[in-house]
Amino acid sequence: MTTFTDRPGTALVVIDVQKGVVAEAHERDAVVGRIATLVERARSEHVPVVWVQHSDEDLALGSESWEYVPELVRDEAEPLVHKLYGDSFEGTELEEVLAAARVGRLVVAGAQTDACIRSTIHGALTRGYDVTLVGDAHTTDDQSPWGAPPPAQVIAHTNLYWRYQSAPGRSGGVVDAADVSFTA
Repeated sequence: MTTFTDRPGTALVVIDVQKGVVAEAHERDAVVGRIATLVERARSEHVPVVWVQHSDEDLALGSESWEYVPELVRDEAEPLVHKLYGDSFEGTELEEVLAAARVGRLVVAGAQTDACIRSTIHGALTRGYDVTLVGDAHTTDDQSPWGAPPPAQVIAHTNLYWRYQSAPGRSGGVVDAADVSFTA
């Protein structure tokens, strides 16, 4: 149950599935395919789809690497939130977009697991949202040369610990894409 008693809705939040972010991502095509299926399901069930797009020195605003992957096409009526930080709420209008749509529960998919996904799901839970992570619809690239575990282990660990997250009046959770329910 979300802490937002006046926000019964759910939104699908698609984070940073940009060409330069997922070019070398673990199981890229399968993850992008599952996200595309989730987007279509959300649309068919009249669930808001909110797109988040990161920019920084490696993802210059308007550059080819900054663009969303071609398999995912945003409907012009769907909100697009531009961000500069890992947490999709920091310095953005995401909270206002969700409030306007009366959303208190988020279903989250995208990239990178160990950066923007983790930052955003934690930020959302802290801000009062229920947050369901789609366990097989988020990915990351290989950061093991810098000491991180291999991508499959990063994803598995994130799914493991997020499954048990909770805070007063709100909860986390993990489901596979096939098992996503957009109703609370």
